[in-house]
Amino acid sequence: MSGGEVAGIIVAVFWAILVSFLAVALARLAQVLRATTKLVAEVTEQAVPLLADASTTVRSARTQLDRVDAIASDVQEVTSNASALSSTVASTFGGPLVKVAAFGYGVRKAMGRTGTETERTPRRTVIVGRTVPDPRRRKQKG
Repeated sequence: MSGGEVAGIIVAVFWAILVSFLAVALARLAQVLRATTKLVAEVTEQAVPLLADASTTVRSARTQLDRVDAIASDVQEVTSNASALSSTVASTFGGPLVKVAAFGYGVRKAMGRTGTETERTPRRTVIVGRTVPDPRRRKQKG
């Protein structure tokens, strides 16, 4: 056997070992690809119904938001109507009511001065255990 033949046999053995390693690597890669394909199929089977449910939920939420928007606009309209009614009532009855109250106060004052003034005893507030006098009042002139 010559040196060239020995070198050829060594190269052939290394070549066979390299091909064996590559065959094992390719077999494992094929297993990984099969597992990945199976996983993608399972995820797709589960994701499609979930996406359909999410789409239904989003549509329902949009419908509810439209209803809330309509309710909010109705509340705004009612609020503006109530404000207008309040200002109308205040302008219509406010002035005359003040005049009537002032007239009644004047009549009471006039009736109080012309009649005989009876001496009143100061009112006292009774709290359990003690007596508290009325607050001091300022004397009115005239």
